[in-house]
Amino acid sequence: METRPVIHDGNRLIEAKYRITSRLYDILDYPWERQYRHWRPKLLSDVRGSVIELGVGTGRNLPYYHGDAEVTGVDLSREMLKRATGRSQSSACTFYPVHEDAAAMTSVPTSKFDWLVSTYLCCVMPDQLQPAAIEQFSRVLKPGGRFRLVEMVYSKNPALRRRQELFAPFVETVYGARFDRETLAHVERSAHLQITGTHYLKADVYLVIDGICRK
Repeated sequence: METRPVIHDGNRLIEAKYRITSRLYDILDYPWERQYRHWRPKLLSDVRGSVIELGVGTGRNLPYYHGDAEVTGVDLSREMLKRATGRSQSSACTFYPVHEDAAAMTSVPTSKFDWLVSTYLCCVMPDQLQPAAIEQFSRVLKPGGRFRLVEMVYSKNPALRRRQELFAPFVETVYGARFDRETLAHVERSAHLQITGTHYLKADVYLVIDGICRK
């Protein structure tokens, strides 16, 4: 009998949302994926060894991992994981799906992974759960393990900000994502995660946070 993962109350609405969103996720996300697919090879080019990808979704990153990578894909949505597992069949990496809440990860061992990757997880995760999630990030990484987070944030450019505000209700309704999460600040306050660099993939919206686990 499969043990149900611990789901924080703040994530139950997201879990329920993705029971519906998962059915059309790749179709809805296609306009953005036309851009993302050009970024993924570079984002994952140096990722090797034991990898945990949090918020693996439908597995869009999986075809871009090196064949040496063993990827544990964690997602809150069982339906999204099924799609990721199907996509993994044509990927070079080894894939292990895990149905878990990234802010709890009760079944995931401590100090196991060389790399932690997350693309757009924290912009979906409720603000009050971000500290718990960041603590879990440092727990599951090996000492010296590296992390790479990609998030969407509000632009400081007034025209671009207005466009984001126009799409914000749709993005939150369908994906549960917001542009005003304080992920960078939460990582900066972590006792064990050290940021080694940040940069934007496009404009000042798509933020990449690179770092290392010091413990």
